[in-house]
Amino acid sequence: MFAAKNFFLAGGALATPTVEYLVVAGGGGGGSTGAGGAGGYRTASGLAVSRGTPYTVTVGGGGAGINNNTGTTGGAGSDSVFSSITSTGGGGGASLGGGGAGVAGASGGSGGGGMGGAGGAASPSGQGNAGGSGPGSGVYGGGGGGGASAAGTNGTTSVGGNGGNGTASSISGASVTYAGGGAGGTFSSGTVGTAGTGGGGIAGTSGNGNGGNGGANLGGGGGGGSYSTGLTRSGGSGGSGIVIIRYPSTYADAASTTGSPTFANTGGYKIYTFTGSGSITF
Repeated sequence: MFAAKNFFLAGGALATPTVEYLVVAGGGGGGSTGAGGAGGYRTASGLAVSRGTPYTVTVGGGGAGINNNTGTTGGAGSDSVFSSITSTGGGGGASLGGGGAGVAGASGGSGGGGMGGAGGAASPSGQGNAGGSGPGSGVYGGGGGGGASAAGTNGTTSVGGNGGNGTASSISGASVTYAGGGAGGTFSSGTVGTAGTGGGGIAGTSGNGNGGNGGANLGGGGGGGSYSTGLTRSGGSGGSGIVIIRYPSTYADAASTTGSPTFANTGGYKIYTFTGSGSITF
């Protein structure tokens, strides 16, 4: 908890600043082949805030990976929220349905990869990109999960799709890439895809491996599992999100916070980083 202070400009005039924010949601969980999509990514400056008003901060968790071939998708990531800004959790990656039926990836901030079906859409638009599709025959490469900067690529009959790359931000004072899509896995002896930059989870080892988890507090999608007949493997869980708020250091510290964010006064900015839910009052 930070001591209560008013916002003052260097000249002494009372003022309420606008703030810059980064809000990244939790990534989607991977399927037994299709990869999870990254959490929604939203950033901008100039958001008006009011003195004395508590603003809720919610940091979304990653969706669970799944270990089955019953036509389902990995769990959706949870939304992250600051003030009026909501970033949508990533869509889950697909697992093949019973009897070899195709399954589409789930929609989300970025879409999950399909398995014998289309990739999930980025919905609502503007927070990420679609997942890649997966074929319905052959060695079954799962689609890659969408990322903040690029769509996941399509799987082929022998290769899993690549996760879409995330987007770099320097709001924390250092350049960090967030919201990468997970890598698509494969059935049998195919070649797995490559994870997107920014926390995308790696795919399971070809033919017999669980997918890797998305990066914690990066909003990465979980990697797709890779399996062979009678040996299903799990997709990785999505990575948790993050909320970062900053404003010029000519203003005073926030009046109070909850949820134990980290605080830095560097590079001309006061920066509050939430890796768990809480609140901030200016």
